[in-house]
Amino acid sequence: MKIRHKLTLRYTCVTAAIFSAVVLVIFLFSEHTREKEFFRDLTREAVTKANLFLSDKVDAQTMQSIYHNNRQFIDEVEVAVYTTDFRLLYHDAQEIDIIKEAPGLITTAITKKEIEFYEDKYQGIAMTYPYKGVDYVITAAAYDGYGYAKLTRLTTLLIILWGVGLGIIAVIGYLLARGALRPVSRIVEKVDAISESNLNTRLYVKKEHDELDELAETFNQMLDRLEQSFDNQKMFVSNVAHELRTPLAALIAELEVAQLREDRSEEEYRTVIVNALSDAEKLKHLITGLLDLAKANYDISRISTEELRMDELLLDARETVLKANKEYSIDLIFDQDAEDDKVITVCGNAYLLKTAFVNLIENNCKFSNDQSSDVQISFYGRNTIVRFSDTGIGISADEIEKIFTPFYRGSNTTHIKGQGIGLALTQKIILLHKGTLTIHSVRGEGTTFVVEIPHI
Repeated sequence: MKIRHKLTLRYTCVTAAIFSAVVLVIFLFSEHTREKEFFRDLTREAVTKANLFLSDKVDAQTMQSIYHNNRQFIDEVEVAVYTTDFRLLYHDAQEIDIIKEAPGLITTAITKKEIEFYEDKYQGIAMTYPYKGVDYVITAAAYDGYGYAKLTRLTTLLIILWGVGLGIIAVIGYLLARGALRPVSRIVEKVDAISESNLNTRLYVKKEHDELDELAETFNQMLDRLEQSFDNQKMFVSNVAHELRTPLAALIAELEVAQLREDRSEEEYRTVIVNALSDAEKLKHLITGLLDLAKANYDISRISTEELRMDELLLDARETVLKANKEYSIDLIFDQDAEDDKVITVCGNAYLLKTAFVNLIENNCKFSNDQSSDVQISFYGRNTIVRFSDTGIGISADEIEKIFTPFYRGSNTTHIKGQGIGLALTQKIILLHKGTLTIHSVRGEGTTFVVEIPHI
């Protein structure tokens, strides 16, 4: 069942319960009013007839005749007058005798002065009535035909109003529910139309700061993440295909050349093998970089993290670079004395951070004339700060933003080996650790990379 139907049903049921209670209260109140009014009419009629009889203004036969004649047209009140010792003085119609008076009824009337009761469908009263110093007991009974007829008409009207009212309320409830949920239907239609070919589509936000705006904004944020993920995936696959083609083609070419002649010397075969190994080594480095780049696209919550001392990570990174490149020179400098180790301790992934630092150190050394890198570690506020500086060829101002693009290489770096993955990978790793990576560079003078990561 759809939400609009559920809301309509619930709204109608609740309203029906309230409406039914109101109708019932109206009916009960009307019935109570009819009953009290008719008991008062019985009392007035009984006193009037008793006065006429006891004052001898109208004789008993005339009064009885009037009663019998009126019964043919209206619900005439039957009145009887008794003495307190249960002696009948007057009765409108003993042959009818609606109340069937008994000594007990007379005694109760004398004790309580007035009582009201029902005799089948007839209402009746019994009361003590003093006249010229003598107490009499008067009884009266009649059927409230007029009152019940009015009550029946009221009941019919209430039932009709109840049915029509609930119908109208159900329709209004459905229209209101449909109107309230129409934006949700639009959101569903819009989201249903979004596919990988149009992930740039976004839901309209009315800026009314209601729950639907929150839903639309949440969908838009999800679409932002999906679009970025798809773009990264497409770029990764495209770049991988392009970058792997070159070393593979070179490797295949070397091996094909070796097959052209069978009378090659041992030295020539050795040269081919060395070249093939060089191309294979390039291919290995490229694949390793691509795998690290893919790992850096993960969510930090999906990567194991621990508390890491930045100085120890930098020492490990320095040792790794020097082991592979003995000609490099790397100086690790501590600008400040840390009284508390926490200021140089971060929460992160050791492998990824070490990879980022290795890339930055190698980048310094590769593009520096003396193949050196100065690494300074300090802290300020809530961040641990590391600066990687060189005195190399520098980067032009219009290329600084581009160097973080995977596989992009500066115009002045074509003579130096590389795949253009290192800086893109490093930036992703730093961002993954909620840090920042900034560059300060002057063409021909050198470059400084500044890494800031929140410490614990």
